[in-house]
Amino acid sequence: MDEKVGDPSGGTFFDNLGSDPGSETDLGIDAAAVVVVEPRFGRAGQILYSPLELGKVEDVSKVQTLLFSATLPVWVKHIASRFLKPDKKTADLVGNEKMKANASVRHIVLPCSSSARSQLIPDIIRCYSSGGRTIIFTETKDSASELAGLLPGARALHGDIQQSQREVTLSGFRSGKFMVLVATNVAARGLDINDVQLIIQCEPPRDVEAYIHRSGRTGRAGNTGVAVMLYDPRRSNFSKIERESGVKFEHISAPQPADVAKSAGVEAAETITQVSDSVIPAFKSAAEEILRTSGLSAVELLAKALAKTAGYTEIKSRSLLTSTENHVTLLLETGRAIYTPSFAYSVLRRFLPEEKVEAVKGFSLTADGKGAVFDVPAEDLDTFLAGQKSAADVSIEVLKALPCLQEKDQSRWGRFGSGGGGGRFSRGGSRGGGRGGSFSDRRNDRFSHGSNGGRGGNGGNNWGRRT
Repeated sequence: MDEKVGDPSGGTFFDNLGSDPGSETDLGIDAAAVVVVEPRFGRAGQILYSPLELGKVEDVSKVQTLLFSATLPVWVKHIASRFLKPDKKTADLVGNEKMKANASVRHIVLPCSSSARSQLIPDIIRCYSSGGRTIIFTETKDSASELAGLLPGARALHGDIQQSQREVTLSGFRSGKFMVLVATNVAARGLDINDVQLIIQCEPPRDVEAYIHRSGRTGRAGNTGVAVMLYDPRRSNFSKIERESGVKFEHISAPQPADVAKSAGVEAAETITQVSDSVIPAFKSAAEEILRTSGLSAVELLAKALAKTAGYTEIKSRSLLTSTENHVTLLLETGRAIYTPSFAYSVLRRFLPEEKVEAVKGFSLTADGKGAVFDVPAEDLDTFLAGQKSAADVSIEVLKALPCLQEKDQSRWGRFGSGGGGGRFSRGGSRGGGRGGSFSDRRNDRFSHGSNGGRGGNGGNNWGRRT
């Protein structure tokens, strides 16, 4: 055998470096004329050093080494300088051409606090996967395993999983035994799965290259796809990704449970029509009895039956800002510019009890600087709408879609970027918010009183973004 190919991402490749000479598993690297190293697994040094450690090669410089990489970031150049010869040659087939995201992919960003992900992701899958395969990317192995455990039928794929199990998992994903794969970057490159409809990134990646490779797992082989990136509105800044990847992100709000329920109702109706007529006699008397005694019409009873079939017994509200369930997103305006969240908090404290103000989550300023957007528990909505009437020049409105928001400057926001706490995918969040007395701001310390500008608003199901 003249050529041997091994996958450095699995343990078997490195185990065989130390096999007995002449055995079937011995890679024979001591006799290799050429060693090719792909650096993305971070174990290039082990490939090069193993012959020396085993005493098979006295001088590694006698081995011709070729290093291949899709791009040439700083870390790849560092590996090249460390392991290749000083007079190495570089063949750059990309040159100054920038990496660009796939144009056949719909690129979406959606605000979501970490505590709301586990509730939101199933609805994103229902709305955007079109029944196809979905890959969800997380930043850590633990979060991949945790999220996979929370999503029915999902499987995890990361570096701590044995190679044999990873192969079984990928085989099941390709064959359609399960439709949701939760992975770390181990799956971002090299996977050849053409029929992936949806990519979900739980948070913006650390670099643009990672976003391009992740989103590139869909929209392959001439197909279209959807890439949804979640971001925490309190701290995320994804303008660099948008600028350098060549995409224009579509900003949407979280799918509202009522809209998702309507979609589920259509699916449930199709399922009911497929039930055999042979079951009607067994259930007819019960149907007649409930129709006679419930006081509901036949349509209302059927709607309830469809809801139960689809798994709904109630429909909860969901915030547009952080995607938190049982929360509503409000817009605060004062008739003048709002520069900091501390001023917005001080305005709320003028007409609301302290415990209600402390329940506020996720303060964000509007791009035009004229308002502040925040979440409140749905049960407190009436209190906020009623309270504004006692404060002059204050308007609180229930948003149907998010306005354009300012990107966060963490040095300016500090602890006032309140929001849900809890674990990575916890089903609840701690209350956030500023504490203490009235916080004044240099640019907002002349809050004037005038006519009552209070105006209420009605919730809605528009998933778009108000601009």
